Amino acid sequence: MSARLHLPMSLWRLLFGVVVAAVAFVSSAVAHEIRPAYLQIDEMAAKRYKVVWRTPMLSGMRLPIVLRFPESVRNVTGPAERDLPDSLVQTRVIETDGGGLAGERVEFVGLQATITDVLVRVHLLDGTVETTMIHPSEPWIDFAATRSPLAAARVYFVSGFQHILLGIDHLLFVFGLLFIVRSRWMLVKTITAFTVAHSITLAVATLGKVEIPALPLNAMIALSILFLGPEIVRVWRGQTSFTIRHPWIVSFAFGLLHGFGFASGLTSLGLPQGDIPFALLMFNLGVEAGQLAFVGLILLMIAALKSIEIRLPRGLELMPAYVVGMLGAYWTVDRIVVMFGGVA
Repeated sequence: MSARLHLPMSLWRLLFGVVVAAVAFVSSAVAHEIRPAYLQIDEMAAKRYKVVWRTPMLSGMRLPIVLRFPESVRNVTGPAERDLPDSLVQTRVIETDGGGLAGERVEFVGLQATITDVLVRVHLLDGTVETTMIHPSEPWIDFAATRSPLAAARVYFVSGFQHILLGIDHLLFVFGLLFIVRSRWMLVKTITAFTVAHSITLAVATLGKVEIPALPLNAMIALSILFLGPEIVRVWRGQTSFTIRHPWIVSFAFGLLHGFGFASGLTSLGLPQGDIPFALLMFNLGVEAGQLAFVGLILLMIAALKSIEIRLPRGLELMPAYVVGMLGAYWTVDRIVVMFGGVA
């Protein structure tokens, strides 16, 4: 591969078509149901636990997931319910017979019919903290063995990795940048700038230093994608602009916005403040790994397609710009309508 990333537009057309098809399929499959449910169990005394169970809302309705404890567990208080904008929180105190929850199984009835995971965090009196992620394929957790800190690190890392790969708008923005980046060195600068920027805002948002309402934020992220459409047209016409000359600066600026979007994936887990720094580190590493995997896949596809010669009408060479622009415009309008109380 030469030092320049300017490939025949026929290769870009085919590559873009494959990516857009995959994006459309994943987008329609996951919708807003990727937010995980969250179960927190804190040991208050021998055989007594405080339980916080949060289930996400989908289209204004609670996901049909029911928490089922073994017969040896009985309620001491509750359950008391509290409605949040994006979830329903249920709190109770339970007692167990025998040796506590050790050796017991808690089931998540109905989880197998969704594509939602459940993050489970257990804090015992001896200071042990166990964190694991439950998937629909195995909708239960067995409290039989203590998990190592590495297991918790893996949970947060995988959550970050999945969040970026299911973040269709984030990936489309990164993909659109490839149309205006003209060399390997500029690609490195542009991706690095995006990484640094969203790492900054991911940290400050997760730590609660800065907060941006979700609806305006989503609209601005969509606008960043719309912004790339005209820039791709300028590249096709042989024109230049500040963005084309300095894509890394634009990448950094919009990366700050996207970082707040990434933060929603971590803050939606509802973690205690003490767990956030470690979770933030591993989640951010997962986001970076997913982003690099995506860029690497695109570059591998480019290398594989270099030898393919497809001759299409010149007018179709603008298809990538139109698709990026139209998707960005649609998402922008859609999210603005939602922001002002309309029906999406």
